[in-house]
Amino acid sequence: MNIASKSEPTGSAKPKAKRNKPSGASKLFVLDTNVLMHDPMCLFRFEEHDIFLPMIVLEELDGHKKGMTEVARNARQTSRSLDALAGSNGADIGVGLQLAATGHREAKGKLFFQTQTLNYTLPASLPQGKADNQILGVVDALRQQYAPREVVLVSKDINMRVKARALGLATDDYQNDKTLDDGDLLYAGSMALPADFWATHGQTVESWQQGAHTFYRITGPIVPNLLVNQFVFFESPGEPSLYARVTEIRGKTAVFKTLKDYNHLKNAVWGVTTRNREQNFAMNLLMDPEVDFVTLTGTAGSGKTLMALAAGLTQVLDDRRYTEIIVTRATVSVGEDIGFLPGTEEEKMGPWMGALDDNLEVLGKTDTNAGEWGRAATSELIRSRIKIKSMNFMRGRTFLTKYVIIDEAQNLTPKQMKTLITRAGPGTKIVCMGNLAQIDTPYLTEGSSGLTFAVDKFKGWPHGGHITLARGERSRLADFASEVL
Repeated sequence: MNIASKSEPTGSAKPKAKRNKPSGASKLFVLDTNVLMHDPMCLFRFEEHDIFLPMIVLEELDGHKKGMTEVARNARQTSRSLDALAGSNGADIGVGLQLAATGHREAKGKLFFQTQTLNYTLPASLPQGKADNQILGVVDALRQQYAPREVVLVSKDINMRVKARALGLATDDYQNDKTLDDGDLLYAGSMALPADFWATHGQTVESWQQGAHTFYRITGPIVPNLLVNQFVFFESPGEPSLYARVTEIRGKTAVFKTLKDYNHLKNAVWGVTTRNREQNFAMNLLMDPEVDFVTLTGTAGSGKTLMALAAGLTQVLDDRRYTEIIVTRATVSVGEDIGFLPGTEEEKMGPWMGALDDNLEVLGKTDTNAGEWGRAATSELIRSRIKIKSMNFMRGRTFLTKYVIIDEAQNLTPKQMKTLITRAGPGTKIVCMGNLAQIDTPYLTEGSSGLTFAVDKFKGWPHGGHITLARGERSRLADFASEVL
């Protein structure tokens, strides 16, 4: 397409821009295929800037549209969006499609397609028939045609971006899928109160007893930094310690509620006692019937799966709060895939559930007085109340009064996370667990993981809670390996 012969691809903010003139500070973004397949809504997330799609990108989209994978579904959704744009009233592909025409107010630029051959020259070492190299050629041609306007290649492929920079082309990763720019900014779920807390707030604190818990009403400069269901703690020599959860925030006032101490043997959950402060915080969330959604992050061996299972078994078998435990996880291999697995859905998921089996073995040994036959009977009862499900068959289901554990949630995309959480029916509790340092899915990072997305979106919700488990409790070998390897 010779865009210059009709209209410069410019944002709607400059409707009277002259031909071949750069439209102010707006850029022309050339999208790689993997961006469209990663986020079908990316077309509408470049604000006032324009978008250009090379013809080879449309060809690659067509090649990925078949199948039931997430990539195939995204490719089909992208194709439907492009069809809706091209078919809207008054649409003229030659002068660009107005992205705001579909009702996306944040999209103020235009979408352009390549409709004719563009002249470019690439190094002979780059095979001309490869799709990535054709896209690089299109970016190079547009850069020369529209100089000094900035033409930027957007790609999720690191090697593609490296090649672009080697050729002197402007390139960038797709940033709009990232919940956080830095994983260190993730909400931790707990906060240490300042050392002068009692000195500055002691005179204004109102306290009262209700059952086994003490409540504190706090006012002061610390309140704007708090969120509902956030844990607060105060530890200082010579001062009374405080471990509490924020239950209410109204204006400049917050209410703290002291915690149940699951470190003590008398409060053991299915024979399990917590070993550190963060584990105690997590167990308070897992055992609270008013908390419907819990997210747990932390290093390997920090107790995520063991605590979630212990809390689930207690509430299913002892309290009868839920009817059964449903366990699922993202089936992403760490190394080489071993191929298809035989058997039923549950049998196919068996090899992925090694962590579940290991923890059930630990929980089966907590009752030391039951004897061998008693432990065997308990083990059979436990397994009868635990169902292992594949994520591939979750769409359309509704879970009623179930305790759902989503393991390895760091490997989920935000869209997959939404699909799983929206399966919850009345009386269901969902626990998402993962280690953001162990993401095995291509194109996902700490900032764009579905687990990060869920933690950030649910923080402060009265029926949700999050805790980052800081210490491993598996063994001294595992703890040392986590630190030095």
